[in-house]
Amino acid sequence: MTHAAGNATGIASPGIASPGFGELLAGSLGVRLATTAAEIDAVQALRWHVFYEEMGAVPDAATAASRRDRDAFDTVADHLLVLDHERGEGGVAVVGCYRLIRAPAAARIGRFYSADEYDLTRVLAYEGEVLELGRSCVHADYRNRAVMQLLWRGIAAYVFLHEIGLMFGCASLPGTDPDALASELTYLYYNHLAPAAIRPRALPHRYIEMRRMDRDEIDARSALNKLPPLIKGYLRLGGFVGDGAVIDPQFNTTDVAVVVQTDLVTDKYYKHYERQSREGQD
Repeated sequence: MTHAAGNATGIASPGIASPGFGELLAGSLGVRLATTAAEIDAVQALRWHVFYEEMGAVPDAATAASRRDRDAFDTVADHLLVLDHERGEGGVAVVGCYRLIRAPAAARIGRFYSADEYDLTRVLAYEGEVLELGRSCVHADYRNRAVMQLLWRGIAAYVFLHEIGLMFGCASLPGTDPDALASELTYLYYNHLAPAAIRPRALPHRYIEMRRMDRDEIDARSALNKLPPLIKGYLRLGGFVGDGAVIDPQFNTTDVAVVVQTDLVTDKYYKHYERQSREGQD
């Protein structure tokens, strides 16, 4: 649920479709959905900076020329923003983002983004609303607990707004050598594999075995510590991983599918949002 590759399709109409939930504030920071094309352009510029300039992703010609990370999914998605109002208002304030795609939005494209890497049949058979999370990134100056908590508060609010029961997407580990990630991948498979009923599986032509070590060879604490913060965050929220990793050479990453049932999510985000909602009605 981090980066995502894809083509550099021009964005004719921004994905400003969903009713918002207002803005949740914490000091000078706030989280809400994008409401203007300028804000979505700022999101795409931030993603370019993080994915291509920092992480070394390889752009195609159109992406390099535009210095924007964008694709067709941006036109139907909701874009969750973290804003620092001390920087100004509008696009200049955007310091973090998440791309949120519900089933009706995916239907307009014909598929979810993750379908390029994973068989989502079991996920999409879930009886309830589903949400794909992706393209998560935060400006280097704002990679701290406060910003991540705001992003999750925003996701929690969105989940309540749309009665989401299941969240899913792809999350990335750095590098394209699965053997260099053997402990992390093996740990994830044996300790956090999704229940069969909601388990994505890497597409056959992209499937990379996650069980790269014997289970008793794993130092669980060390493997967990080596996982990227975003993946550890999903695990803390009761998340699971799918079967099989996928190499993404364009982004220099090894991806795993992540699934989170919202009824298993740590209560603190949801209780906090419910409390704010009640207080706002008093």
